[in-house]
Amino acid sequence: MNKIDILLGLQWGDEGKGKVVDALTPNYDIVARFQGGPNAGHTIEFEGKKFVLHNIPSGVLTPGCVNLIGNGVIIDPHILQGEIEGLNQAGFNLRQTLLIANRAHLILPSHRALDAANEKALGKMKVGTTLKGIGPTYTDKTARKGLRIGDIASADFRERYENLKQHHLRQMAAVDFDMNGLLLDGVSFEEYEKLWFEGVEYLKQFQFVDGEYYINEALDNGKKVLAEGAQGSMLDVDFGSYPFVTSSNVIAAGVCSGLGVAPSRIGKVYGIFKAYCTRVGTGPFPTELFDATGETLRQNGHEFGATTGRPRRCGWLDLPALKYAVMLSGVTDLMMMKSDVMDDFETIKVATAYRYNGVETRQLPFAACTETMEPIYTELPGWQQKIENQIPEKLENYIKFIENYVGVPIKFVSYGPDRTQNILR
Repeated sequence: MNKIDILLGLQWGDEGKGKVVDALTPNYDIVARFQGGPNAGHTIEFEGKKFVLHNIPSGVLTPGCVNLIGNGVIIDPHILQGEIEGLNQAGFNLRQTLLIANRAHLILPSHRALDAANEKALGKMKVGTTLKGIGPTYTDKTARKGLRIGDIASADFRERYENLKQHHLRQMAAVDFDMNGLLLDGVSFEEYEKLWFEGVEYLKQFQFVDGEYYINEALDNGKKVLAEGAQGSMLDVDFGSYPFVTSSNVIAAGVCSGLGVAPSRIGKVYGIFKAYCTRVGTGPFPTELFDATGETLRQNGHEFGATTGRPRRCGWLDLPALKYAVMLSGVTDLMMMKSDVMDDFETIKVATAYRYNGVETRQLPFAACTETMEPIYTELPGWQQKIENQIPEKLENYIKFIENYVGVPIKFVSYGPDRTQNILR
């Protein structure tokens, strides 16, 4: 009986999961997304082309691989249509390779409007969302008010849509949010609503499946399945820096509820992290750099959001946070991304502990969710050379330092954006 392998981000997202999934996909029959929505932006580059995937699993670029959007994912039909059509234009026909779980929830245009209203109401305490309607959609899912992919075929779908929309409008009125002038992806709410329903019709040409049965039967029949996570472990709704988090469980446990598989069916857990740290939006970031070094990381690493375009906050690698994420998901194999970004650094710092209220700790206390922990750094010499198919000695020392701290081997080192720029250890 095969087990499902998992690939997760271990930081605040943007770790490079798309590239790793693309590299691993030839070893798998099925790649499945299990949570998140169009707030994700998984970037893959090869043969001079760049693809940014939001809802669609990153295995879509590998011939013969089946890609499932699982029940834990939330879907905006208009955005998904645009993503599919973009891939079609690039020569990837998804009619036979893309499956969508019936139980996946729909993001309505009014969810997006409500997202903007909630952020405005929060003022200085705003979370810094992507304004894609993620939070309100997951809220409706939990409140048992949501609409799902399988509901599209219902005779009363339009009526149920209208009822939920009116519920959202009442919520926005309660916070005095003015819909006049609101633009969703550059168009009015009314125009976006038309595009949304066109997207609903467009998706009907694809196969809707009961994802939980599909995945379990595939495993029973000897198929190899990879579960692809979105965002990063430090944004997990339970264990991340709450409330500055996403609205889903992004750790390994989320695979069980997001795809319908039992814990006993989990195999390898691949954990992805950058050789440094980045974060988009507000929230604690202990090792954040506000100096020239932080700007160098940003420019060298092209650290601008794949979904939002916002510049990412940059800082040194945070090992207590990394070890915490490894613990939460039982990571078996680590994969380090963007080591080339620090090729020219003479000295590299790594946070190995925090100081909080005068006490040194290697754990993330509850207060770390909202308060800044003072990082305690260890300095290591940089490798100061370009990486070309071989790991320099000082980079190898950096890798071993990380391995010794977190207790998990680093099996894969990426040194560039192209799908070929990887070293297996």
